[in-house]
Amino acid sequence: MKQNSLVILFTVVFFSIAMGYLESAVVVYLREIYYPEGFAFPLKLMSERVMITEIFRELATLVMLAGIGFIAGRSWLERFGMFLLAFGIWDIFYYVFLYVLLGWPESLFSWDILFLIPTTWVGPVLAPCINALSMIIFGALIWYYQSADKLRPVKLISWLLLAPGSLIVIWAYIQDYVNYLQQEFSLSAIFFPTNPGDLMEYSLQYVPAEFNWWIFWIGQLLIITGIGLWYFSHKGTQRDSQRTQKKAKNHNR
Repeated sequence: MKQNSLVILFTVVFFSIAMGYLESAVVVYLREIYYPEGFAFPLKLMSERVMITEIFRELATLVMLAGIGFIAGRSWLERFGMFLLAFGIWDIFYYVFLYVLLGWPESLFSWDILFLIPTTWVGPVLAPCINALSMIIFGALIWYYQSADKLRPVKLISWLLLAPGSLIVIWAYIQDYVNYLQQEFSLSAIFFPTNPGDLMEYSLQYVPAEFNWWIFWIGQLLIITGIGLWYFSHKGTQRDSQRTQKKAKNHNR
């Protein structure tokens, strides 16, 4: 394994941990202002300026994580892997630092606001941690095979599992919130609001009812299967290479 590859890996890891702290620090400030008694649903009203700032902060975070992946990778697949690795580490350490700074979450089943694009994602802390671990494993495997010059492309069958699986997981996060809003608003009004003030006012009464673990695990299993098929394609190539080498040795005798 090349020394340069290890330097790249540790750079991405330390960057992602630092990003996790930065993210948690922002949340500490927000909770000090809006939730001094502790975070809980229903949500408190934030000004339009703060909400817009939060949405663009989330976009900026994704750009930074994608940026470190782009810089660290040598191929498009490795760049994607480094992005996954950075995202997963960032997400895990975000909760680690929140616990250190605020003593929150109280448990892995504490509800949290996860994302705001294209609508609000909510779920128990355990769920994004599971996703983050999957991303770390996938990203680390891509880095390992690239470093060993054994990286194989992700075949179409794996993408056909990874992409729908990811969308299903996202639906698990937004389903409860969307179902609540649909009592008063259409789907188009939820995702493309013409009266965002009315939507925000109604959303302030939202309290999570249940997280659909069945939908989540269907999506997660599709993701794991997609990663697994790609991983075992390397094992098959390794066996073929060993057979070829063995035949060559026997032939030389």
